Amino acid sequence: MPASPPPSAPGGALAGIRVLDLSRVLAGPWCTQVLADLGADVVKVERPGAGDDTRHWGPPFLKDAEGRDTDQAAYFTACNRNKRSVTIDMAHPEGQALIRALAAQADVVVENFKVGGLRQYGLDHESLRALHPRLIYCSVTGFGQDGPYAPRAGYDLMVQAMTGLMDITGRADGEPGGGPLRVGVAVIDLFTGLYASNAILAALHVRERTGEGQHIDMALLDVGMAVLANQAAGFLATGAAPQRQGNSHPSLVPYQDFPTADGAMLLAIGNDGQFARFCAAAGHPEWAQDARFATNTLRVQHRAALVPLMEAVTRTRTTADWGTLLEDKAVPCGPINTVAQAFDDPQVRARGLAVELPRWPGGQAGPDGIATVRGVASPLRLSATPPVLRNAPPALGQHTGEVLAELGVGAEDVARLRAAGVV
Repeated sequence: MPASPPPSAPGGALAGIRVLDLSRVLAGPWCTQVLADLGADVVKVERPGAGDDTRHWGPPFLKDAEGRDTDQAAYFTACNRNKRSVTIDMAHPEGQALIRALAAQADVVVENFKVGGLRQYGLDHESLRALHPRLIYCSVTGFGQDGPYAPRAGYDLMVQAMTGLMDITGRADGEPGGGPLRVGVAVIDLFTGLYASNAILAALHVRERTGEGQHIDMALLDVGMAVLANQAAGFLATGAAPQRQGNSHPSLVPYQDFPTADGAMLLAIGNDGQFARFCAAAGHPEWAQDARFATNTLRVQHRAALVPLMEAVTRTRTTADWGTLLEDKAVPCGPINTVAQAFDDPQVRARGLAVELPRWPGGQAGPDGIATVRGVASPLRLSATPPVLRNAPPALGQHTGEVLAELGVGAEDVARLRAAGVV
């Protein structure tokens, strides 16, 4: 039976592209969610009865239509919308055959198993490329496909520690609360997902010219080193390792949090003009003319003198008053919000950054008692082919029958596979 066309978003930038998602947790699923938001048909293969690990990483848990906690963790919903979930046991020969059949119809495969972990199932890059030379195969691992650490499992927290990211995050050792800190979200996983999606888009473009697919080797370690950005550049230029300095910036002053009459605010002054405008608004225009503070380089050198002067002044107004005072003067200034305050911010609301998507057809509660799932909108804003947020992250195995039917598997065979635990 010929395959049915995929349910990609009509008019989406990636309409007609099929992605087979064999990844779990965050980096791989973040990559495939980007592709799904852009219109690709993403089929997520999960373990029967268990699914992606993050389905169980709670609390917090999703609530049912009656407001009661379910056993479904909210974590999973961060990176799996617009996908179809099928449950297939890849340890079973018939399961392997089904996944190979899905790969044969796919443009892209994304997986994050240990190096060589899929070879025993005939689902590694070499095996699938032999069947489908146009396939783009993206492997996401902790340390890459080669090197002494290649066999190791890698996790975001471990890589934050190994790359030095934790060592430059947090307050200095001599300050209260000093010591290395992880970033509040798994940024290495997230950046890896974004780099992977970029690499896949590039590979799709190359395939248009050559007709050939390729293997993409994405490593959390590589990404963790890359996103050290200016801190890495500074070290490589000087040989001096950067130091933790809380919320201040190693190369810009003033660029940090400041106390106010009712809490704190953030000033992000990036040039001398902004500093002069701040000084005038704060009632101290002489600071901008001071030989110690006239340029950013001088302000960095005399940080210890300038910051206490500013703190004495910032304490005289509330955070809101400072925002009002500086808003029309092109001086970057803002509150340090909680996540709840951020979602209530008028600009966040105006941009529609909180969305609610249906899980089941018709938007009614399905077998799991969940009707809709709230999430964060895609930040990609394409004028002609914007992301289309079609469906909430799926229930485990929600689309197994549908996807197998597209493969030409009849209802009787699907029932037999279910009874055997293959799907």
